[in-house]
Amino acid sequence: MIKIENIRKQFGESVVLDNINMELLPGNIYGLVGRNGSGKTMLMKCICGFVLPTSGIICVDEKIVGKDIDIPDNIGIIIENPGFLPNYSGFKNLQLLAMIRNKIGKEQIKEAIRMVGLDPNSKKHVGKYSLGMRQRLGLAQVLMENPEIVLLDEPMNGLDNEGVAEIRKLILDLKAQGKLIIIASHTREDIELLCDQVFYMDHGKVIRIEKKKEV
Repeated sequence: MIKIENIRKQFGESVVLDNINMELLPGNIYGLVGRNGSGKTMLMKCICGFVLPTSGIICVDEKIVGKDIDIPDNIGIIIENPGFLPNYSGFKNLQLLAMIRNKIGKEQIKEAIRMVGLDPNSKKHVGKYSLGMRQRLGLAQVLMENPEIVLLDEPMNGLDNEGVAEIRKLILDLKAQGKLIIIASHTREDIELLCDQVFYMDHGKVIRIEKKKEV
């Protein structure tokens, strides 16, 4: 569970987040919608502890980010463009990242790569990946440690129509497993098909909240 109370983020005179309040529950997909500069990505960075708010509190599983914990243990994140070492394979890149926490082994990494439609045994260097392949590898990185909370910033970026359909299905499968998922997207169809609740943002404020209509 994520509880956001009166979050404000300010850089000098510039207010990037202005009095944000949210309560986000497991088993749901939440959408963040707004043009560039609306505060979507900054809010995600605050939730995962990359940036500390100027004021207000973010609690993840009743622990205050920046006080009780630096970065939540049970979170998987893709924000902006995923960065990888270009002269290594996808598997080797994820293996190096997995060594930071040392929670998983080779089989979990390979399974995550398969989940996103890539070949875990491919020797192809990431520097030769297409944008869509890099995006898939970024999603594998998010999922490989089986997090309970998943933050996805423009997860369909660079994917073709088939890839978009596959990743949408994957996200819905994660929801069915009881995970809490937050998606920032410019694509109306992704938001309408996936999200249970949508927060529309502008100039750092939530200006509208919509819940999915029951069918």
